[in-house]
Amino acid sequence: MQDYNYVWANCFEITLELSCCKYPPTSELQKEWENNKESLLAFIEKVHIGVKGFVKDAVTGVGLDNATIAVAGIAHNITAGK
Repeated sequence: MQDYNYVWANCFEITLELSCCKYPPTSELQKEWENNKESLLAFIEKVHIGVKGFVKDAVTGVGLDNATIAVAGIAHNITAGK
């Protein structure tokens, strides 16, 4: 699903795994939180780095549907929504 959303929906999803144990015991959850809290908060702070906004016609200011946004050096174009 992550690959599909990245290619077709311009949505970048991630999966975070905090340990090798898929179902840690309840008694270990506080320790897992303490071990990973700072890294998770640092990641969240970086989420909005990049370009965001609306694609508009330079003259009329009307929003442009399906505009292709290309960045030199990045091999993945983005298509604007509605």
